[in-house]
Amino acid sequence: MITASRCFKYIFRSNPKINVSTATSRRIRSVLFLRRFGDIGRYRYKNLVSPWISPVFATLSKTSGNYQSLVTRASQNEGEVTEEVLNQILATVENDSKSAKEICTAYIEKLCRAGNLSDAVQLLQSLRDKNIYLRTAYNCLLVAAAERNDMVLSIQILKDLLVSSRSLSAACYINFARSFTKTNDCTQLVRFVEEVMDITFLDSIIVVNRIIFAFAESRQIEKALVIFDHIKGLKCKPDLITYNTVLDILGRVGRVNEMLQEFASMKEAGIAPDFISYNTLLNSLRKIGRLDLCSVYFQEMGESGINPDLLTYTALIESFGRSGYVEESLRLFSDMKQRQIRPSIYVYRSLINNLKKMGKVDLAMTLLEEMNSSLSDLAGPKDFKRKARW
Repeated sequence: MITASRCFKYIFRSNPKINVSTATSRRIRSVLFLRRFGDIGRYRYKNLVSPWISPVFATLSKTSGNYQSLVTRASQNEGEVTEEVLNQILATVENDSKSAKEICTAYIEKLCRAGNLSDAVQLLQSLRDKNIYLRTAYNCLLVAAAERNDMVLSIQILKDLLVSSRSLSAACYINFARSFTKTNDCTQLVRFVEEVMDITFLDSIIVVNRIIFAFAESRQIEKALVIFDHIKGLKCKPDLITYNTVLDILGRVGRVNEMLQEFASMKEAGIAPDFISYNTLLNSLRKIGRLDLCSVYFQEMGESGINPDLLTYTALIESFGRSGYVEESLRLFSDMKQRQIRPSIYVYRSLINNLKKMGKVDLAMTLLEEMNSSLSDLAGPKDFKRKARW
């Protein structure tokens, strides 16, 4: 908690001239800060954040009324949040955690919509000091920062999230990555990745993998690869998930030679490929018609003791059949069934179509009848899904 508090104070520094020594001054600052909620339309986000009024919640007696009426009354008084409403809000924060989260999340979303991100950040800081963490509000702030391409703010937000929790949603990482879409300068990004190593310590490679994946998902391929290359020289080395992610990135954009180089580097680093690694290679190679390499890696896969799955056979059967090697497709189809891997309707249709193209109509009709008689037992879409990287 001490480490987290220091980190947050370093990120979000308040005005050093403000005296917070008395209960009265604390209460006045809270009133001044929360009154701004009703007037957020006048504020616009600026790159140079003005000094924040640091709100410190005073201990208040319990008052009645639910959070919905409080928010409604505060919204109706656009120019000012009255002291009575303020006290009820603060009392609710102290005494009702569920209502407090709903109230403050609503306010933060309103601040973000108005572009008043500095006050949204400050409110989250105050809540964090009270051990209240609003995941939805943080993600809302990340979305707003991404829309403004504010890398600095996104970095600050993600740092605080990582200090408070290791388990962040995919949306947090995706919105973080989106903040970098308008720049080609990776200096701040690389520096942040280095800081992640210190913040997350034992979980650092997990967090870095998620950052790489997020940049890939947001179509910032080069930045994802820059992170990957950079961590090779750090104490936190790429693991199997890192390499599988990078293989998939390179394969999807057709950079097959680089993909094969990284596959070789992975083995040189002592990381044994798994079925996801080989499936990624086979799927990428079959797209460019490299059936020779498909055969090589399929054989290597078996020699390594890794059993092919439905994805493996689907890629090979479709590739060989489309290239006119229907006999090899049929052999692989037979091998798949011997391994008790359920075929999918896609595999059947691929075989049937390719057999028809080669003039083997009778065999195609036989497979069609077989497919129709076993529709309920065929593999479905869920059987093609990989286990989540997250």
